[in-house]
Formats: sequence, structure tokens, C-alpha cells
Amino acid sequence: MKEKVTVVIPNYNGIKYVDKCLDSLKKQTYKEFKVIIIDNASTDGSLELIEENYKEFELVKNSVNTGFCKAVNQGIELTDTEYVLLLNNDTELDDNFLTEIVKTIEKSDDIFSVSSKMISYHDRSLIDDAGDGYTILGWQYQRGVGQSSKGYTKECDVFTACAGAALYRRSIFDKIGIFDEMHFAYMEDIDVGYRARINGYRNVYCPKAIVYHIGSATSGSKYNSFKVKLAARNNIFLLYKNMPVLQLIINSPFIILGLLIKYMFFKKIGFAKDYKEGIKEGIRKTYKLKKVGYKPEYLNNYIRIELELIANTFEYVFDYVKRHM
Repeated sequence: MKEKVTVVIPNYNGIKYVDKCLDSLKKQTYKEFKVIIIDNASTDGSLELIEENYKEFELVKNSVNTGFCKAVNQGIELTDTEYVLLLNNDTELDDNFLTEIVKTIEKSDDIFSVSSKMISYHDRSLIDDAGDGYTILGWQYQRGVGQSSKGYTKECDVFTACAGAALYRRSIFDKIGIFDEMHFAYMEDIDVGYRARINGYRNVYCPKAIVYHIGSATSGSKYNSFKVKLAARNNIFLLYKNMPVLQLIINSPFIILGLLIKYMFFKKIGFAKDYKEGIKEGIRKTYKLKKVGYKPEYLNNYIRIELELIANTFEYVFDYVKRHM
């Protein structure tokens, strides 16, 4: 039986949870898949745990921590299957996860990625992510985060998929490129999904593909110096790469406003310096980036994206108010 799906799992010091992830793969009702684990020089015993207990899965051992982007790219480049599932090591899949997510991507050839319904591992009454959005302010957000896990039951298009548990059509990577390793980690999934949208492909949310996610397990917390700085830098990368000059000029007042609001927020919680350093580094290193070339035939795609950035801003505000009422 030839597999249709390759599951790619980056692992870095996941001793506390990677076994739950791998055990849940063994229980899948869908069987046409194989697994590649990319270990980023783990030192906590998780590498040895995988070697001893999961011999049926392919294991690639890196000598250094290459970061999320390079690790998943290693996995993607090793695949020969139609689809690639990227999966964080701090997840546990519902038994029917693969069945449902494959069913969704096979509905149309223009679907690049399918985002799962991620539910909080420690509080299963709450959603962790129902597909990712991006706003005209330059803010990424998780749809449905903190809301009831009984909600978000409708399949729909989303701006991008969250790469913590998402299925990708392998052939489209050949056209738009794989994950940008300049990112190292954070917002790389927004970037690749954005590129797919520019090229006219869709990203879809599948509510029946359920996964339980610990979240920030590798970085250690929701906010820390490393994460704040990297995310700020990568957001500059994302904006510069994917927006043509005219779109950047039109959106600049909103982007600047978004940067100022974020700066005030991080100043309040003690990470202003990290955020500012991330922005500066992002601007300083734009010359190293490969900007997505503007093509006139994609004008309608750019217009659709711009309208969605505006609509997503209102959705983000609505979700925020709903969570804090």
C-alpha cells in the first residue's frame, strides 16, 4: 500500500509529551500514512525514547537545533507523498483526525492547506486555534482561541492554516516555495499560507479534524524574550515579502498603528525592549529576503487578500470583545 500522507514532526526536548503525540498516530483510523520525526539535538531523553519505542517511524537526528522552519523543510524534502501533515510534538490527535483532514483536502485541487480544530490540551472545553487570521494592522491571530470548543463547527476558508497540525498539498510547495528558514520559528505558517493565497490557492478549516494542543511547550511560555523578539522580526519579514510596494504604502498607516499598539502592550508586560529589537532586526535584514514578485495576473488575488485583511480586523476585534465580556 502506497501512503498518501507523510506526517512530519519536529522534536526538541519533548520528553514530557511526544509519546502522547506518537501514540495517537498509532490509533488513527486512516492508515495510508508514514511518519518522519526530525529531532533537533534533544538533550532531555526524548530522542532515546523515540529510538527505543517507535522504531516503525523514520527518525532524522540533527546535531544542532535548526529551528522549526528548517526542520519541517527537511521533512518536506524527504517526502514523496501527495500530502504532508505538519504536526507539533505537543499534540494528541483524535482517532479520526487523519480521515477527516484528508477528506477535506481532497474536495478540491485548489486547496493548499487544511487547518485543524485545535483544542486546549489542559482545558478541553476551550478552543486553541480554528485556523489563523491576519489583519490590516499586521496582527496574526488564532480564530476562536479561548472560546467554547463546542463552537466553530462550520468548514470554511481561512487566511492561513496553523502549522501546529495542518495538512499541505505537496505539489504546491514546488510552485510557491517551502517554509522560509529566515523565520527560524513563528509566523512561518502565515507566510507560506499568504504566498499560496497570492498564487490563487485556498486554505481551509476542517472542524472535524480535532487535535488537543498543549501550546508554547517548546518555548516555555506564551510570552518570553525569545518569542516576542522573533515574532516581531518575522512579522516585518512577512509584510515586506508578501505585500507589493503600493499595498505597503496604502496599508502603512494601519501597520504603524498596529506596531504602536503592540509596543504599548509589550511595554506594559515588560517586553518593550525585545519587541523593539525584533522590529529593528526585521527592518535591518529585509535585504536578505526573497520578495514575492508582483504579477499582474494575480491582481484579483491581491484585492481579495486586501479585503480579507480588513474583514479580519473586525473579526479579531469581535473575537477579542467576546472573550473579555
